[in-house]
Amino acid sequence: MFSGEFSILFWEWQKTWENKNVNEKKKNERRDVMKTNDVWKRARRIPVMLITEGLCVGLVGGFVVLLYRVALTFAGDWLVKILSYMKGNPFRCVVWFLILAALAWIVGKLVKWEPMISGSGIPQVEGEIAGRLSQNWKRVLPAKFAGGFLCMLGGLSLGREGPSIQLGAMAGQGISRALGRGKREEKFLMTCGASAGLSAAFHAPLAGMMFAVEEIHKTFSIPILLPVMTASVTADYIASHILGLDPVFRFQITKYLPQNYYWLLILLGILVGVSGVFYNWGMLKAQELYRKIPFMKETGRLLIAFLTAGVLGIVMPWVLGSGSGLIVSLTQGEMVLGMVVLTLVMKFLFSAVSFGSGAPGGIFFPLLILGALIGAVFAMAGVEFFGLAPVYVNNFVLLGMTGFFTAIVRAPLTGIILLFEMSGSISQMLSLSIVSVTAYIVATLMRSEPIYDSLLKRILKADTIVHDK
Repeated sequence: MFSGEFSILFWEWQKTWENKNVNEKKKNERRDVMKTNDVWKRARRIPVMLITEGLCVGLVGGFVVLLYRVALTFAGDWLVKILSYMKGNPFRCVVWFLILAALAWIVGKLVKWEPMISGSGIPQVEGEIAGRLSQNWKRVLPAKFAGGFLCMLGGLSLGREGPSIQLGAMAGQGISRALGRGKREEKFLMTCGASAGLSAAFHAPLAGMMFAVEEIHKTFSIPILLPVMTASVTADYIASHILGLDPVFRFQITKYLPQNYYWLLILLGILVGVSGVFYNWGMLKAQELYRKIPFMKETGRLLIAFLTAGVLGIVMPWVLGSGSGLIVSLTQGEMVLGMVVLTLVMKFLFSAVSFGSGAPGGIFFPLLILGALIGAVFAMAGVEFFGLAPVYVNNFVLLGMTGFFTAIVRAPLTGIILLFEMSGSISQMLSLSIVSVTAYIVATLMRSEPIYDSLLKRILKADTIVHDK
């Protein structure tokens, strides 16, 4: 009897326990469903949030880079006036050299205060997105802006694109931290800023977007493409609304390159591929040589670059600065073959002296100019020896820029789109592709590492990492 009652009680207890477990399970399932719904709702909101934030980054980054671009334009104009004013007057030349020494001292102090502003800025952005570097946007923004302006005023052979990309990325970082976003989202917004920087600098929204995902973020995906595209287009709108819609380069390309000349494209691709490998070696070697000079610190290295600019301002002023004026001379037939060769050599050497010093400035634009000079030399030689019609010289100037960029940076899609947007010429897409692919293959076979990867490794090796302050 006792055993039977015990069995009944045990059965009732077991049933109650099972019911309790079932109820708990149902509660957990309902809770999981609610959590899942919340996650899905948040996941659906994230693209919209990123696009909105990309718009904000495009507005802020585009405005910052626009100011930087205007400042560099003023610096270039003032440099031309200064060189014209001191021409033929020894006393004024001495005063200008003293000013250049002062500029070198100021830039040296800026680089010492914030080492992350040294050089292009693109490797620094790539390093932070890869999680290997840390920058402080509050320090980098003003120091890079001021340093780039002073270097342009001094006439150093540096570009605006690297600083513009870094400035845009720092604007993205600042917005991310103001909104309290996590590291992953901060990297997205920095990529948006980099895209906005290149877009505003060169009036090239598609190239800005492509460069950001191909070279900076190194990942193609819809969640990153949409906010990056938004930031790039927004920055381009701001820049074009103020500065106009004209492309950076005005090419007079009147005819398609006939297919019977396409074998020359392969030769040009090989030439710019080999030249690109040599350029990478030269830029890195220049950095090594500067560092081997005993007791040479930031200011000393910069002093060499600024004083070299002073000498060239007297004897060869057209090689100073980024070199945009050279494109006009090339495309309008104002330079003969010998002058183009001399300019090519001097521009390369001066670019190595300028960039190797650690000055805040990029190699992006100067390397495009060097590529244009190589294309011009090739085309002029083709006119002399291969029966190339002179009307196609400008075609090869554009092709040389694209192939040289591809060989150095190893970003062929960006190169093709960039030169298409900067020149406003759509007729060269097939030719651009042939030269770019050939140059890419040649540089790869020669085992040349992309320049920005090499520069990033050197930054990491030099132990110049500056963490957030």
